[in-house]
Amino acid sequence: MTDKTGKYIVGIYPGTFDPITKGHLHLIKRASKLVDHLIIAVADSNKKGPLFSIEERVAMVEADVSTMYERYCDIEVRSFNNLLVHFARDLNASCIIRGLRATSDFEFEFQLTGMNARLDPNIETVFLMASDKWQFVSSSFVKEIFSLGGDVAEVVTPAVEARLKAKYGRP
Repeated sequence: MTDKTGKYIVGIYPGTFDPITKGHLHLIKRASKLVDHLIIAVADSNKKGPLFSIEERVAMVEADVSTMYERYCDIEVRSFNNLLVHFARDLNASCIIRGLRATSDFEFEFQLTGMNARLDPNIETVFLMASDKWQFVSSSFVKEIFSLGGDVAEVVTPAVEARLKAKYGRP
């Protein structure tokens, strides 16, 4: 797949992925239809106080992506700790793919997109609406539910659930 000019399209799907969910994987599958090469960019951001280290999060994303049976382009996983638009520019990405679950996501994403456009007007932002099956899923909810003894098996892969159990010391 190339754009109208014949250019190879690189897209970036950024997030903290703390942890990665089935909702993220669904968006990754859909995003892989839009680009030739998709980079899952795991943010090394301590601002959000992640439960998992950057190395653990990258490993979880790599493991889950490697088992995806439906993907339509090459997918790689990388961590980053600089401005997203700088990361995108360094990798010759022409678009940033963001997922939207609700109107509250839109307000934040709208502001972020405006700022990113000022920083680099050559990088487009593409929004993908979460499917109704995954609209309610967030990494924050997963961590909270699991930490309080709830079952998250329907919204994360078995590998991620195993990592949560190990992190919380559960059998």
